Amino acid sequence: MQIPIRLLDIEGEGFHVMIKGKINGMEANFLVDTGASRSVFDPNVIGRYIDNPTFEKKVGITAGVGGNDLESSTFTINSLAFGDIEIHDYEAVALDLENIHETYQKLGLPSIDGIIGGDLLYRFKATINYRLRKIRFTKPRSKVKESK
Repeated sequence: MQIPIRLLDIEGEGFHVMIKGKINGMEANFLVDTGASRSVFDPNVIGRYIDNPTFEKKVGITAGVGGNDLESSTFTINSLAFGDIEIHDYEAVALDLENIHETYQKLGLPSIDGIIGGDLLYRFKATINYRLRKIRFTKPRSKVKESK
C-alpha cells in the first residue's frame, strides 16, 4: 500500500518527509523520521484528537539528537491509520514538540500532528521512494496456525 509523501524544503538545507494519516478518524499530518526509534505526539496537540488523554510517565530514558534526556509519557490512541492500514489501541509516546512547531511556523510550513518513527516504519516494512514521492507500507501477514 502506497501513500503520497510531501517533501518539505528546510531552507535549502535538506528535506523533511510528511504524510497524511488519521488519528481517531480525523485527518492529521505526520513527519516521517527514520532516525526516531518511536513514533511521538505532542501532548499539547493530541487533545484535538482525543478527549482528555491519560498520560503515564514513561519509565526509562528518552534521548533526542541534542543529547539531553527528555521527559516523556505514554498514552493510548484508539485508532491510527495510514491508507488502508489501521492500528488499534496504539501505545504512543507523548513528547513536547514545541521547538518543531515554532520552527515550522517561522518557515511557513504546515503544522504537524505527530512523528512516525522506527517502531511503525519497521513494523510495516516502510520504503520511501523519493523519485515517485511515495512511501510504501506492507501489512504484516497474520500468523497462520500450523497443524501437526
